[in-house]
Amino acid sequence: MLLCSVIMSLKKTLMKQGMKMMADPRVMKFMQDERVMKAIMQMMSMPGKVHNFTSEQADKLVKAMSLATESEVNDLKRQVRRLEEEVLRLEKNTEKDTRAKETPRN
Repeated sequence: MLLCSVIMSLKKTLMKQGMKMMADPRVMKFMQDERVMKAIMQMMSMPGKVHNFTSEQADKLVKAMSLATESEVNDLKRQVRRLEEEVLRLEKNTEKDTRAKETPRN
């Protein structure tokens, strides 16, 4: 909780300082430079690029080591669960059939 409030306070302070800076004519002129805007856009896209790169590298490593991915394990768990349910259903049907055969008919 304390960490969250500190982060929120820091974010609020940074936003205020950023707004003050943007009001400065020198900063406004600097921000109008195409090179600056290009650099800012590249910085903003960096987290996504890093995430994609690390995901791709992890996938390659998993394949190279012949390991199952998390999604493959989850798919297998779902399939096992379905098969277990099917086995239970078939066992119940078999019990019903067995009882029906054992019950004498008049």
